[in-house]
Amino acid sequence: MADRSLLQQFIILPPRGVRDAALFVGAWLGVPGLRRLPSGWLIDDFRDDGPKLVELSLDDLHRLRRHQPALRIVPVVYYRPALAPRPAIPAHLAAMRLAATRKVKVKVRSATDGTAVAGAQVVAFTDLDRGIGAQGTTGKRGDVTLSLPSSARRIERLYVFPVRGYWGAMRAGLVVADELPLTLTPIDMAARDAVRHFYRDGDVTTGKGVTVGVVDTGIDGRHPDLAVAGGRNTVVGEKPAEYGDNGEMHGTHVGGIIAARGTPPTGVRGIAPGVALRSYRVFGKGSGQASNYAIIKAIDAAVDDGCDLINMSLGGGGPDEATRAAIEDARMRGTLVIVAAGNDSRSPVSFPASDALALAVSAMGRTGTFPADAPESEYIAPPRGKDRKNFLAAFTNVGPEIDLVGPGVAIVSTVPGGHVAMSGTSMACPAVTGAAARTLAVCHDILGMPRGRERSDAMARTLLGAASPLGFGAVNEGQGMPRE
Repeated sequence: MADRSLLQQFIILPPRGVRDAALFVGAWLGVPGLRRLPSGWLIDDFRDDGPKLVELSLDDLHRLRRHQPALRIVPVVYYRPALAPRPAIPAHLAAMRLAATRKVKVKVRSATDGTAVAGAQVVAFTDLDRGIGAQGTTGKRGDVTLSLPSSARRIERLYVFPVRGYWGAMRAGLVVADELPLTLTPIDMAARDAVRHFYRDGDVTTGKGVTVGVVDTGIDGRHPDLAVAGGRNTVVGEKPAEYGDNGEMHGTHVGGIIAARGTPPTGVRGIAPGVALRSYRVFGKGSGQASNYAIIKAIDAAVDDGCDLINMSLGGGGPDEATRAAIEDARMRGTLVIVAAGNDSRSPVSFPASDALALAVSAMGRTGTFPADAPESEYIAPPRGKDRKNFLAAFTNVGPEIDLVGPGVAIVSTVPGGHVAMSGTSMACPAVTGAAARTLAVCHDILGMPRGRERSDAMARTLLGAASPLGFGAVNEGQGMPRE
């Protein structure tokens, strides 16, 4: 028996795409019931003629290449949600023990009634350029005690990020004191964020006839604003039926932008609330990363389940053949994959958004749709659009691969237990997906086409044709923002 510490995980694919019955069915690798490989283990597969997740020693990897040269054997890589980066104390500095410290209690309260705000992340920089400061989370009483350098006289930046219900806050140049009171503004669900500025509220049937799959951290089907039509958990070792929110809240927020059915002032309305919304969870319980194997398994399941559109608000890994093959297979089977471009401050478009058969989405924002003292104010950057209130988000990735742009700064949507504002191409992507569903819902001729490449090409052509430039330039916004 091989030493498992010497094994590595790989994905085995056919020469093209993700399915090849002639290659896999009946071959030694794909014989039904064969779970053990020479000196390695078949961990998971989801069809006899499709990808296999295996653990192999390097010796057996080369042996397999020698005996099955047509197979593609690719490494397992990981992706993360495409959220905008938040200010934080670097890990190596946060772990340092200061010789002399001053204890500062930050007291976070509601601006309306003084209610304690628990669970809020507080980050205080005494030297922003060097990343020196402290951070922590407020307790039940809304307080957190930070240990700052005793020599510090001012806090250059203080950030507060609430879990739900409130806008975040940013303060500059605070004098260090034993106690620092800080108030947060409750989110007014009747106010219009950037999504609601560009897309009028539809009734609960808007988008009906279109099925949207969200490949993400899972969607909370218990949220009163959401109706989840089904889905699957594709994380190895977790139950397929557990496709709800994994605790990270990201997928629930994404799903709400597309299809929330709430009514202000108590709820929020998505862009296409009438779609059949399906949740494909690729992030394990409490995990912030997803493997390419879980992602390709989810894409395959979404296509099998009849999804017209797949939203992927994730990225950050290098290009990998497995995800590329799954996107190609989806496109060839009549499903369009829409992907967040990434949040690396105008860096090149990240994978998988950079794939030629995906639609890549960058992020923009609009001044006046969030409080002036919110952390999102630091995302305002040039270029401005033809409407000077519109700006290209400072965090968004850009490049020739960008197809469309969507509102992605301070977007209010659903999270387990309530609502909160989030930012990132993660938010811009579902805004575009929702707009796509809204557009395609009335294109019965396209939706009625046989599921194949011609169908997905027609959907892409229609969506790109419905976009209008905002004035950021093609490298930043592609065709522009999809409009009704």
